[in-house]
Amino acid sequence: MTQEKALAILKLGGNVFLTGEPGSGKTYVVNQYVAYLRNQGIEPAITASTGIAATHINGMTIHSWSGIGIKSKLEKRDLKKIAATKYVVKRVLRSKVLIIDEVSMLNPETLSMVDAVCREIKQDSKPFGGMQIVLVGDFFQLPPITKTEQEVRFAYGSPVWAKVKPTVCYLTEQYRQDDANFLSVLSSIRRNVFSAKQLRYIETRKTESHLAPSDVPKLFSHNANVDRVNNEILDKLPGEAKIFNMSSQGLDALASALKRGCLSPEILCLKVGAVVIFTKNNQKEGFVNGTLGYVEGFNEYNGYPVVKIRNGRTIDVEPMDWDFEENGKVRASIEQLPLRLAWAITIHKSQGMSLDEAIIDLSSVFEFGQGYVALSRVRRLSGLHILGWNKRAFQVHPEVSAKDADFLKESELADRNFSAISSSKIKSTQKCFIRKNVRH
Repeated sequence: MTQEKALAILKLGGNVFLTGEPGSGKTYVVNQYVAYLRNQGIEPAITASTGIAATHINGMTIHSWSGIGIKSKLEKRDLKKIAATKYVVKRVLRSKVLIIDEVSMLNPETLSMVDAVCREIKQDSKPFGGMQIVLVGDFFQLPPITKTEQEVRFAYGSPVWAKVKPTVCYLTEQYRQDDANFLSVLSSIRRNVFSAKQLRYIETRKTESHLAPSDVPKLFSHNANVDRVNNEILDKLPGEAKIFNMSSQGLDALASALKRGCLSPEILCLKVGAVVIFTKNNQKEGFVNGTLGYVEGFNEYNGYPVVKIRNGRTIDVEPMDWDFEENGKVRASIEQLPLRLAWAITIHKSQGMSLDEAIIDLSSVFEFGQGYVALSRVRRLSGLHILGWNKRAFQVHPEVSAKDADFLKESELADRNFSAISSSKIKSTQKCFIRKNVRH
C-alpha cells in the first residue's frame, strides 16, 4: 500500500494498524495525519511504547499518558484511582484519536490496561471508549521486554486488538534502502528464509575492528560496549573536553520522561575531532536523526560545536527543544544539542535511524529481531561493516513471520476495498469524522 492511500484510509476515522518494513515511511504518514488533524481542529493523543520512540514523534509513553505507569496488571482499585486522577481524566476525555507508536514493543496486557482506563474514564463500553485507534509499528523489530524468551507475547494477541479490528495498512514502498542485493538479504530475514545465498552477501562485508573505518558508528547489543568505546576514544583525543548540560522546564515527571527518552545525553562531552551523530530532524539546517559528522571546532562567539557532515557541509549546531505537547500546549520541555557521540551506539537506540554506514557487531545479540533492526539501519550493502555474528543474528520470531503474512493479506484486501469506494463517498466519510469530533 502507498503512503498516500494509507493516509486517506486514516482520514476515514476507522481504527488502523500502520505497518511496513523499516524505511517504508510509517513515521512520515503518522506526522502527515497529525498535521491534518490539527489543521481540522482535532488534537490527537500521540504516544509510544518507549521513551525513545516517544521523542521521535513529540509524544509521551502510553504508560504515562494512560496513568498506568509501571503496572503489569490493573486491579479494580487501581482503575478507580486512575479514573479519579484529574490530569489523566482531562487528557483522556479530550482525546478523539489515540496514536500508539512502536506497538511491537508493547505486551498484550498493557494494551488491555490502556483500553480499560479509556473505557472507564469515557464511560463508554466501546474499545478505548470509542476513540479512533492508530497502532503503528513493525513486529519484526524489537519485541516486548520479558523475563524469559518463552514469555514473549505480542500486542496483537490482546483481546482488545480483535475488538478494535484495525484496518491493516502495510506500506510497501521503500525510502531507505536502494540496494537490490541488500534488500534481498533483509527480505529473506523477514520471511525466515535466510540461507547460504544471503550469508555470502554478509560475508563480503565482514571486517576486523582495526580495519573498519574510524569515523563510522559502531552498533552493539549491550550498553557496556557502547560506553567503553565512546569514553576510550574521546579520552585519547587531544585537548580539553567541552561540556554541554541539558536543561528542562515544565512538569518534573514529564521532563524526566523526556530526558529518559532523549537520544542526546544529559551531559554531552565533546572535543575537536569527536565523531557525532545528530539525534533530531531539522531539514532546514540540513540534518536528520542519523546524520553523521565530526566536530570541526567550536563557535568563537557562543561556544557551540561546528560539525562537518559527510557531504562536506559544516553546520553550526545550536541547542534544540524536545517538547511534550498536550492539547496544543507545551507541558514540559528539555533543551540540549541534538548530538551524541557516535563511535558507538546500542542497537536499541538506533531503532528509527537511517545511516549511510555502520560497523555492526552481532556476535552477542540476544533477542529475535535485534540483528534485523541493526542491519536495516543502513541504506546499502556497501555501507555495512560487520565484525561478527551469532546464530540469533539473522533470526526473527517464527510467530511474527507467520502473522506478518496475514497482515499483508489483510492490507491487500483493505487496498482493494478502499479502491472500490467512490471519491464522493470517501470525502463525505472523512468530513463526517471531522464534524463529529470537532463538535464533541
